[in-house]
Amino acid sequence: MIHLRRLTGTRRHCLAVLLLTVLSTAATFPGAVGRAETAPQWTGTWEAAASGTAPALPGTSIRNVVHISVGGTVARIRLSNRLGTSPLRLDAVTVALQRAHGPAGPEAVPGSLRTATFAGATSVTVPPGEDRVTDAVPLAVPADANLLVTVHTSADCGPATYHRTSLQTGFLARSGNHAADPGATAYTGRMSHWYYVTGVDVLRPAAPDSVVALGDSLTDGNGSSYGTNHRWPDLLSRRLRGLSAERRPGVLNAGISGNRLLRDGVGPSALSRLDADVFSRTGVRTLVVLEGVNDLKGTPPETDPGALVRAYRRIVARAHAHGIRVVGATLTPFGGHGSWTPAREGLRHEINALIRGGLFDGVVDFDRAVRDPGRPDRIRPAYDPGDHLHFNDLGMKALADAIDPALLSR
Repeated sequence: MIHLRRLTGTRRHCLAVLLLTVLSTAATFPGAVGRAETAPQWTGTWEAAASGTAPALPGTSIRNVVHISVGGTVARIRLSNRLGTSPLRLDAVTVALQRAHGPAGPEAVPGSLRTATFAGATSVTVPPGEDRVTDAVPLAVPADANLLVTVHTSADCGPATYHRTSLQTGFLARSGNHAADPGATAYTGRMSHWYYVTGVDVLRPAAPDSVVALGDSLTDGNGSSYGTNHRWPDLLSRRLRGLSAERRPGVLNAGISGNRLLRDGVGPSALSRLDADVFSRTGVRTLVVLEGVNDLKGTPPETDPGALVRAYRRIVARAHAHGIRVVGATLTPFGGHGSWTPAREGLRHEINALIRGGLFDGVVDFDRAVRDPGRPDRIRPAYDPGDHLHFNDLGMKALADAIDPALLSR
């Protein structure tokens, strides 16, 4: 028998990591520990796709605020140097629950801050083009909670991989390593991006796995209210609260504002980021694809509907090879936007007819859910934030409500 009280702090931590690793191994190989039906499983609960790079912030503690979908008994964090050009040295990474008294700020719930490790070490170097996932972090997190994921880099490691459109305030302590500070005093700076952090997993009993929403700014949340988590994947996750814990999937948002299906632009194209943003994520069982509007209206525009159809088929074939079912979403109207033309509207209708015709394992008809019955080339005025392209909170709810939860299960 091992007496924990007789172990040093370092050895006690390593033993805890070992025990958590055994639990996660049981999730991957259910017969390894206990009965398969009761073995805990890792599930993806939050994602932000790498959309580009920003200048590094050497000497700064960066406190990202992320809103998870499902909860669990243990967490682990994905950090990315996917788009960086130099090795990324993370001197410290911590995780905590965000304290929610008054306006949500950089303060942690007392007693919730944990140091994340990498194979037992408190620092890690991430090569360019790669990600690293922390060891299991012993922190029980409730569903629909906000987490504080804080990283510190002491040196300029070159361009920082980030997600540009967070629609969420994060916090900066511009001098010194304050990653382990639970309080708010040092965090005087503000930001509206997510730096380095691109995923959160949780360990859950009898987990039903996760759903990835692959898309552009419509999925990334543009048009919705800042700081409210009213992106349609967030609202879909709220709809699924009525399911029992063992049936509610995690919902992962892989939207990138400006993203295209076929071409790199703002972020890698949807086709080229499937491995990083879908297949490498934890426990994915369903993929919802809303991509193509930027191909129609971008520079240069795509004028061949067959090119989009071939891309959709490639996504389906690759997802099926990973055991993932794919739900296709029809392209929503953008009449009244400066990029709209009658020819592009015709292409949108042609592509939507093909999406409805059986390209995917299932279809969610976002076009039908949001179009103005009197002017079907436009979205309903009640859903329009004013640019005739994106969706306000009501529009985001209409998108989330259009998804039949049965489409998200096998």
